[in-house]
Amino acid sequence: MAGLQGWQLVIIILLAILLFAAPKLPAMARNLGQSMRIFSSEVKQMRTEGKDAKDERSGAGSTAADEPVEGRVVERDETDPRDQR
Repeated sequence: MAGLQGWQLVIIILLAILLFAAPKLPAMARNLGQSMRIFSSEVKQMRTEGKDAKDERSGAGSTAADEPVEGRVVERDETDPRDQR
């Protein structure tokens, strides 16, 4: 008896998925489609934000290093157990 070939294994795996995961397939496909829409909208938003930032830098003549950074100094708490090593 010869061993299973690659295409035979693929068919067996597909049949197993259809038999055991058939009720969950529509929900999985819906979730996949929703995830792809979210991903593509985020990529589009990142591209437009990148273009906007590039236009602002080239138009104003300043770079990000020239702009001040706001912040506040936070003192360490000596009683914080996370700081003890």
